[in-house]
Amino acid sequence: MNVAIRSSRDEDITEIAAIYRHHVLHGVASFEDIPPDEDEVARRRRAILALKLPYVVAERSGRVVGYCYASRYRARSAYRFTLEDSIYVDVAEVGRGIGRALLSTLLERCCELGYRQVVAVIGGSDQWPSIRLHETLGFTQAGLLPAVGFKF
Repeated sequence: MNVAIRSSRDEDITEIAAIYRHHVLHGVASFEDIPPDEDEVARRRRAILALKLPYVVAERSGRVVGYCYASRYRARSAYRFTLEDSIYVDVAEVGRGIGRALLSTLLERCCELGYRQVVAVIGGSDQWPSIRLHETLGFTQAGLLPAVGFKF
């Protein structure tokens, strides 16, 4: 695979924004319709880091080819030990184990920080690669919300 997983840096924003832009415009991994600009992507990243939550990237040959981060699942205090993961891989790199490497690292870091549970909200039952990835790392389906979002 020859990919390094590391903590994200400020200089990764351009590549992170480009990866996310593709997913916003062409998929349902994100329910956003309009891709945020680099400043907004940077602001969101800073908000995650301000909470001391992990935000990691996969790098190959000096280029970011995927990223993954954890965010608070919900605001109420009973959810304080539960996080939600978000993971995006460059479309040219899908199927090469990058998602697994990213998510494995993220889960390890969440555990080290004392979090008890990480959930994945996956947009659509046709998103079998993401569903399968999460299942291979121990996730189980806990619910289904049919037709709660419409994008295309």
